[in-house]
Amino acid sequence: MRNLAIYLACGAGAFIVGLVFDGGAPVIAATPAALTISTTALHTGRAGVAYSTTVAATGGVKPYSFSATGLPAGLTINKSTGIVSGTPGAGSFGVRTVSFKVTDSAKPTAHTAAAKLTLSLYNSVAGEACGGLNLGNNASFHGFVPFASTDAWDTDISDAPVDPKSDAITSAAGIAGNHLHHDWSSVADGNYGIPYTVVDSSVQPLVPIHISAYPGESDIAMAPFPLTAPIEGFPGDCAAGGWPDTYQGDAHVLVVDRNTCFLYETFNTHRCKGAWNADQETVWDLKQFEHRPSSWTSADAAGLAILPGLVRYDEVASGAIRHAIRFTLPHTKNDANDGYFVEPASHAAGTDWGVSNIMGMRIRLKADFDISGYSKTNQVILTAMKKYGMILADNGSYFYFQGAPDPRWNDDDLSTLDHSVYSSDFEVVEMTPAWPGWDSATAPAGVTPRIKSFSASATPVKAGATVVLAWDITGESYLFIDKLGGVRGSNVVVRPTATTTYTLNATNQFGRTKKTVTVTVN
Repeated sequence: MRNLAIYLACGAGAFIVGLVFDGGAPVIAATPAALTISTTALHTGRAGVAYSTTVAATGGVKPYSFSATGLPAGLTINKSTGIVSGTPGAGSFGVRTVSFKVTDSAKPTAHTAAAKLTLSLYNSVAGEACGGLNLGNNASFHGFVPFASTDAWDTDISDAPVDPKSDAITSAAGIAGNHLHHDWSSVADGNYGIPYTVVDSSVQPLVPIHISAYPGESDIAMAPFPLTAPIEGFPGDCAAGGWPDTYQGDAHVLVVDRNTCFLYETFNTHRCKGAWNADQETVWDLKQFEHRPSSWTSADAAGLAILPGLVRYDEVASGAIRHAIRFTLPHTKNDANDGYFVEPASHAAGTDWGVSNIMGMRIRLKADFDISGYSKTNQVILTAMKKYGMILADNGSYFYFQGAPDPRWNDDDLSTLDHSVYSSDFEVVEMTPAWPGWDSATAPAGVTPRIKSFSASATPVKAGATVVLAWDITGESYLFIDKLGGVRGSNVVVRPTATTTYTLNATNQFGRTKKTVTVTVN
């Protein structure tokens, strides 16, 4: 019995086009499918924690050989299996692009395929917890700094390059000639500013928040809002008219859950007959790097978190502010797509095409600005403006920067900052992307998270029984479950007392993916 394969040469390689004779019967030879990398997203990991994900390939001729360029220190790829594993270094958190290549065993010439995939690593600090925070309104953080040290709020930008348009921006209409205004006070001087409260969800129940104006750009989840949570501007319950007619400010509510280390922020918030309503809700994981979808708002116009940019009394009293400060200007650059934004902002709310101010723009007090004549408190604030800068977060009053109210502030002392520090004393830090940045039409596109599975360990169950909700997800930046609020890791324990449908929301800078599971209670 004789077998015969007929080959045709084609360039440098060859492929089977002919017949195979087996005992005289012609059989059409199979041509392998094109070699491709079939993996579209990598598992999200944590710096300093063991990690594993698999890069898979299809087509071509097995066995395959894999390689990668751009993996962080501590991770390697198995040449034969495509498994990426190891423990990424403690300083390797963030989002990066890794280039993968696979080579097959085709003869006489092997085929190759390549793909670029996003690898997200969250910060993981040994022993970090939010349990050290005090409870209550405007409570002390005892040195805890939200987010990672390389997050935009917490990055030292004292040596960062100056933007090429810095002089033009600081001398243009909309910022030139302005001077600083502190935008918070003691109780005696009006108790204005943006308040916050710290709770513990192990004792503070989660409650629903009805979202009206921006449900599609909100993290709609139950949150540990106490009925005593302060609302910016302190409107009365069930106040007629609503924002902005009946009170000052944006009616923000900021709630930190020290039990889970999640922050919940709302905008245009109303409390009436024990129920909460707001225009927008955002969930922030205070222990890790977090991307929200480009062109999405948050409780702030720039799509940023509010609390991490406030000046708080406890940190000033400790001698150092270790983050950037939030500030406002009345006009930001507009266009046909609602304006422009740059990192770290994710949203624009442009008001005037003729100005140079961009949402997310970062400014820095010049290094040679003399702070020696200011009080110790004001030196702490001005030093932070030199080291961490200020981030344009909203349309508001001219050159106002925000803090939390506290009875211990010395209002007369704070007022010395006003009218003595000018826009010309600042410079604009280099923007990404280059000025004027993205708008809703040019914001980068990419792959949304993939929820491979979301399941319950048991159903049906008896009321109060322990059930583990588990998930397998790739490409996410942060997670929340509508009935549970913010979550992290790969599972959570619930004890439902009634039949409940849980919706898992996985979000990154490109969008959101959802999946539900129902636990039936008998």
